[in-house]
Amino acid sequence: MRPSDRTPDLLRPVTLETGVTRYAEGSCLATFGHTKVLVTASLEEGVPGFLRGKGQGWVTAEYGMLPRATHTRGRREAAAGKQSGRTQEIQRLIGRSLRAVTDLKALGERQITVDCDVLQADGGTRTASITGAWVALRLATRYLLEERIIAADPILDQVAAISCGIFAGTPVLDLDYEEDSNAEADANFVLTGAGDIVEVQATGEKRGFSQAEFDALFSLARKGIGELCEIQRVAAGG
Repeated sequence: MRPSDRTPDLLRPVTLETGVTRYAEGSCLATFGHTKVLVTASLEEGVPGFLRGKGQGWVTAEYGMLPRATHTRGRREAAAGKQSGRTQEIQRLIGRSLRAVTDLKALGERQITVDCDVLQADGGTRTASITGAWVALRLATRYLLEERIIAADPILDQVAAISCGIFAGTPVLDLDYEEDSNAEADANFVLTGAGDIVEVQATGEKRGFSQAEFDALFSLARKGIGELCEIQRVAAGG
């Protein structure tokens, strides 16, 4: 049995609460067990310089952890004067994941910036961020449609993410920190609602792992992301 008493194919309790901030065009508090990420989506007129005059928009993301998101206080990266490599890698992953299901031309020359702030970390912060980010983005684009700022829906599909790993010799879904820190192998899967692969990050932590074990992890991820997509649809109002 897992430390959390879950079966191998069971997600942690997941909630995606919307409308949690007053000013953002879209917002979502993503909770995966004890992991909590506040996501806001903000509309900006105009695009980065490399896209000016091309008649398309842009979706980008920023990610950060609050100082006391973990057991000990972490220093704010702004105080250090630069972002860590981990932070840069995660926010690029979030941005890529959202752009994979967005028609950027339908946005026009506008940018949506999705901010993912980790309030509390217990494993899976990047996957919770992506899953909540899609909801915030969906709400922001719905605002653009309702206000007739854009004419066509830019959202092509859903996108969600989940971690899987091999813990105590068993492939398991949705690792918490205790499992993640002791996993023999772990992987992050980002899939669309249709089941297409956006990105897979897989690492042997304590040993290599076999094709059969990877297939088992992938199967768990497909099941978990299917459940997350249903939670997303309910949260975003269909």
